[in-house]
Formats: sequence, C-alpha cells, structure tokens
Amino acid sequence: MAKQPMLKFVTVDRDMPEKRDAEERNKDFNEIYAEYAKAKAEEQASRCSQCGVPYCQSHCPLHNNIPDWLNMTATGRLEEAYQISQATNSFPEICGRICPQDRLCEGNCVIEQSGHGTVTIGSVEKYITDTAWENGWVKPIVPTAERDQSVGIIGAGPGGMAAADILRRQGVQVTIYDRYDRAGGLLTYGIPGFKLEKDVVMRRVEQLEKSGVEFVLNCNVGEDISFDAIRGKHDAVMIATGVYKTRDLSGPGSTAIGIERAIDYLTVSNKLSFGDDVAEHTDGTMNAAGKKVVVIGGGDTAMDCVRTAIRQGATSVKCLYRRDRANMPGSQREVQNAEEEGVEFVWLAAPKGFTEDGGKVNGVMVQKMRLGAPDASGRQAPEVIEGADYVEEADLVIKALGFEPEDLPKLWNTDGLEVTRWGTIKAEFTTGKTALDGVYAVGDIVRGASLVVWAIKDGRDSAEAILEYLNDSQNIAAE
Repeated sequence: MAKQPMLKFVTVDRDMPEKRDAEERNKDFNEIYAEYAKAKAEEQASRCSQCGVPYCQSHCPLHNNIPDWLNMTATGRLEEAYQISQATNSFPEICGRICPQDRLCEGNCVIEQSGHGTVTIGSVEKYITDTAWENGWVKPIVPTAERDQSVGIIGAGPGGMAAADILRRQGVQVTIYDRYDRAGGLLTYGIPGFKLEKDVVMRRVEQLEKSGVEFVLNCNVGEDISFDAIRGKHDAVMIATGVYKTRDLSGPGSTAIGIERAIDYLTVSNKLSFGDDVAEHTDGTMNAAGKKVVVIGGGDTAMDCVRTAIRQGATSVKCLYRRDRANMPGSQREVQNAEEEGVEFVWLAAPKGFTEDGGKVNGVMVQKMRLGAPDASGRQAPEVIEGADYVEEADLVIKALGFEPEDLPKLWNTDGLEVTRWGTIKAEFTTGKTALDGVYAVGDIVRGASLVVWAIKDGRDSAEAILEYLNDSQNIAAE
C-alpha cells in the first residue's frame, strides 16, 4: 500500500517560514519572511487533511482549489500545483504575500478549528508561484486567435490587471490607462516592500506587456483624455480606479504642516524603493528620520505606515486607535510584526485636534475612550471619557483613516454614471455592469475599500461578463 502523503497534521507541527529578526528587518524594506525550501513546503503542505468540505476554499474569495494544489506540492508535482493555482487566481504569489489568510483560508482551516494549527496556505501558495517563475513556467499569454474588439481599462491595479489577463487569453485587445508612472496601483505604491517586494509586481506587469496589453501611464482621465474619448476608442470599458480619497480629520490645528495622508506618505516611500529622487523625502516632509511619529488609524494601511516610519529612523512611533486591540480592523499578524519592530500602540485613544508651533504640528490632542454599546455594525461603539484628554507629542502625523471614492462623474464630466450614496459606482456585483452600455466597474470603486483578493475576483468575473457582451455585440453585427 502506498504511503499516505497527506493528513500529517497529527505528527507534523505547523511551521511558518523563518521570519527575520526584528532588529535586522526594521532597517530595510525587504520582505520579512524567508522562502520555504522544497522539503519544508512539501512537509507543510502534507499537513492538509483533504477534508470533504474544504472550508479554506469556500472562505477564499477566489475559491482557489487549495486542497488540490497542496496535494500536488506534498507529492512534488509543483508545475501541476502552479497550473491549478493559476487557473483561479491571476496573481497567486501576490495573494500569498498580502492576503489576510488568518481571516480567510487559514482562519477557516478544519485542522485549525480542531486545535492542530492551520496549514500554512499563504506561504505554500507563495512558494509554488515563486518556483514557477524561477523555472520559467510563467509565460506571456498567447491567445489561440486574436480578435479585433478592444477593451479600455481605467486603473492598473489588481482588478484591472486581473481583467486584462482574462481578456487577453481570449484574444481581446486591451489598453490600461493609469494616473501613475508605474502600473500596479496600490500593489506598487500603497503596499511597502517589506510585505510585497516591487519586483514581484513589476514582473506581472511585464508579463502582461509581453502578452500584448498596452499601458498608457501618467494619464489622468478627465484631464489628459476624456472618459467619453475612451468609450469611443473601445468596444467596452472597465472602471477599476480603486478609492484614493482619504477620510479627513477636522478640529483645531488640522491644517498644520506635518499632518500627512497615508497614501502620500507610502507612495513617497515606495518611489524611493524604485530608486527615484523624491523631493518630499529629501526636504524632510515625508521622511520620519529623527522624528516622533504618530499614526492615526487601526487598519492595514496604518500598520504599513508605522512600520515604514520605523524603517526610516523615527525616534518613536505610536499608533492611536479609538477601539481596543480585539476590535482592530487590521490583521493581528501585522500588529504583532509592528510591535516586534518597536511600534507602540495606544488603544482607546482618538484625536480631537492638534497643537502646533509656528504653523508646524508638535502634538496630537488625544481623547481617552471606552467601549460602550455595539454600533450598527455590531462592534462596540467608542465613547469619550470626559476629563481624560492629554497631548501626544508628534513631529509627523499620518492620517490612516481609510479611503473613500472620488466623485468620478464630476471628475470625468460624464452623465449617466450612477453612484451610490457613499459615492461608489452602482454596478452589478456579479458582472460589474453599470447603467452605461458597455461600461463595467470592479473592485474598491464598487465595494468601497476592500482586499486585493476581492479586486482580483471582481476583475476576473467582470472580464467574463465583458466577453459575453462582446460576443453578443459581434453576433448582432453579423446579422
């Protein structure tokens, strides 16, 4: 009888890839986790119980066939594992790095629920596709036949690039328009290198370019080209802009110099990782070196900011969050990493204003909070503790309070593009279809600020709907 390659969770303990020591990693922007060696990846994949109802798969937005590619990895069939992984996910090596697996696949693993420790799904996923790149298994897309129909995609983030991947496989001509000088969206400029090294994103961009996708960069729709012009050039249009408008703070001193938006701060830092000369860093505006830094917010963007500030050489880094640790929206794994690297968390603390000296911020006026009755979302609502205010010293304050959609109909001077009361585009969730004929929308601009994996899911699903639309249009034209 052949030896059982799986179900080894009873005899083999969960083992994450080695994490670099905090004192070493907090000085650079390299990824903090090492790569699995082949034997270790096979060992950890073999812990999968191959359960009849794979909750890991059902709790993955992409419904990745996780048990099968774990089996392939455990038995040394890595190229097959890659093919299975790539079939449902345009960028598995990116999701393996930045997905909050503790809230999705790994958090719902059957053996995790039984107390044996989850399978390290994300780390194995990363290993599979990194190995595929090393061995040349990842190739440019070559469609069976080219089509003369074209699709314009506004936004070169994960949703837009995932859609381009699907459309090019069917021979559709694809042009992606983006405001930045590099493609990738938040993957490129919003997520620091210690979570996602930039060459990982750029090789996917290069793969799409070699596959025939045209990127039109440094292009602001509504200024450099009109939305109507893009509609006129293409048979269908997809809006995948993401949400970049930062939720703001009011109160005394809120306009002081030294209070910055998280997206601006992270963009400057990531540009430096590419070797760019960035004036805002050189002049100290977006440079935490030698400063007391306070980051306001409790999501993953806030974690990215505090950990970036540590690496830039801040003298102290504090994160203010109005709820407690248990109610943070960000990944607990990221909070732990930040604490290891020297970040101090100030729980149950909310800003009410800022102090300044000569127009420059020098402190945050903090209100101490307590948790009261649950709010509409079911989370306990924070309440102010009267008489417990104090000032937290700060030379640089970073607002990481989340993102909201820009007013696209106004920015693009277009009629008929319907939005919700939150400013997101009204679109069918399953197809991305909007009220405008041939116009689709995906990702955060429809959902509100969400996860990269959901943007990939939306981009792929909407691309399939666009293909149906193009086929119907072609059939009507042929009649």
